[in-house]
Formats: sequence, structure tokens, C-alpha cells
Amino acid sequence: MCQTLREKYLLTVTRDDVMHTLRRLNPSGVHLRQRHKFVRRGYFTAGPNQVWHVDGYDKLKPFGIAISGCIDGFSRKVMWLCSGSSNNDPGIIAQYYVKCVSDFGLPARLRTDCGTENGTMAAIHCALRAEHTDDFAGAQSHMYGTSTANQRIESWWSFFRKQRTKFWIELFSDLRERHLFNGSHEHKCLLRYVFLGILQKDFDDYRKLWNNHTIRPVRQSLCPSGKPEAMYHLPRRFNARECGFPVSEEVLREFENILPAQRSLCGDDNLHLDFKNSQRLGGLVPPVNWTDAVENYIILKSMCGL
Repeated sequence: MCQTLREKYLLTVTRDDVMHTLRRLNPSGVHLRQRHKFVRRGYFTAGPNQVWHVDGYDKLKPFGIAISGCIDGFSRKVMWLCSGSSNNDPGIIAQYYVKCVSDFGLPARLRTDCGTENGTMAAIHCALRAEHTDDFAGAQSHMYGTSTANQRIESWWSFFRKQRTKFWIELFSDLRERHLFNGSHEHKCLLRYVFLGILQKDFDDYRKLWNNHTIRPVRQSLCPSGKPEAMYHLPRRFNARECGFPVSEEVLREFENILPAQRSLCGDDNLHLDFKNSQRLGGLVPPVNWTDAVENYIILKSMCGL
């Protein structure tokens, strides 16, 4: 909250001031949050890019929106946070991975759950690590495990829900309660067509906010405290080392033939064309905020006979 006030609203406030204000304005909420404290297991990595943790987030799936995320284990930097029509398609997840490797380099290890959506990404990662000679080269560079044991990103999803997806879940639930959304394929496609742009921008803003906020010291933690961006790019300042490997664009291009072609925004090319034509005929402009998006959704739903 303190970081949000500083960066989004340009208010200079201290953490103590925010805590005291919350205690006055919402004492019951503060009390409830204090009751749900828990102790996390110890976690240690030698530096950035030693382990990337990848997972899907399904809380918005009832409304047709699937989310995929990846976090660096050492710095807690969010490497990608992408929304779309699916997070179960191996090709889509592999696309996110290849784009991220192109931007940041190759991690030493990759940690995922056992879902089939991770198969292509895992195969590409092991192939990229096949020529290396360290202890975790080749097939040892990918780790499968249960989703609940993938603690780095699993614990991060709770922050993400409180700060971002809770609002969108409530907004889309309201559309459903008003009988404006029934969960059909057509309604999910329309919701993605209208909302996905501003939704992804909201997620991008939160990723940037998270990566530049300060992680406070935790007594039982074996990892350093500080800003994720600083810990990721300046590991020596935190008594750590870079653990990743360089990879050329030429090598990454070898995997282009197994990656899917770019998909339409809503996930259905035919419906996307119908929505686009209706939007043009109705003189509607792409929404810039959620209120505009709700209005566009209702108008397009009526125009398309949904």
C-alpha cells in the first residue's frame, strides 16, 4: 500500500503512517489479517537466474481469462505475467518462456508443476542447457514438483490476488449476477476482446510496481532483502552471483517452428472479426479504463445478439 501511494499517486508517506491510518479506518480488517500469519519454509539460491519458478493462475478462468507467471527465486523479480485465452496450451507457455529468455538470458534451472502445459517449455529449456557442463546441465535443469511445493510463485499469487485480481473477480462476478455474462464461449470471447487490453496493462503496472518495491528483511529468510530489480541486476551488492547463461537470438530462432502463430485477442478468429466489425459500426473506441470497458461490453453484447 505504501509503495502504491508513492508511485501511483505521488504521495510521500511512511509505512508507519499507512499502518496507523489503516488501523483507524479499518481496525477489523487489520485484526483479521493479523490472525492469518503463517511461517514459510526456508529457501536459498546462490543468485539471480539460478531458478525460475513458473505457474498458472486460474482464479479468472471462470470468466475466460487465463494467467501465466514466472518469478526469479533469488530476487523475487517477476519475469513475466501474461493474460490470455489459455494457460494450458504448451505452445503459449513456451512462447512466454522464449521471449523472456531472449530478454534476460537463460536460467540454470526451471521449476514447474507436472501439468502438460509445461512440456514444450521444459523440452526447450533442457535442449538449451544440453551443451553446458555444470551439475544441472541437460535434463537436470528442469524440476517437476507439485504446484503447492512451488513455493516462490505460489506465495506470490496471494499478493497478486489482494492487490489486483480481487477487483477484477468482483467486477466480472457483478456482470454475471446482472445476467450480462453466462460463461458461454461467446461471452468469454467478448469479455476477452473488450477487457484483455486494459487487464494486461493493469498487470504490467503491478509487475513494475512489485519489481521496484522494497522487500523487507524476514528473520527466517535465507534470501536478501531489497528491491527485486536491484537484487536481480546487481547481485554482488547482495553477496550473490549471476547464475544464468547467455543465449543468442540465432539459437532461439531454431525453436520458432514449434511455437504457435500469433492468436487473436479474444481467442477465436471468427468471433474476433465479428466483434471488430461491430465495434467499427458502433463507433466504439478501445477502452482506457474499466468503466469504458463495461460500457463497450454491454453495447457489443447487444449488437452481436449475445
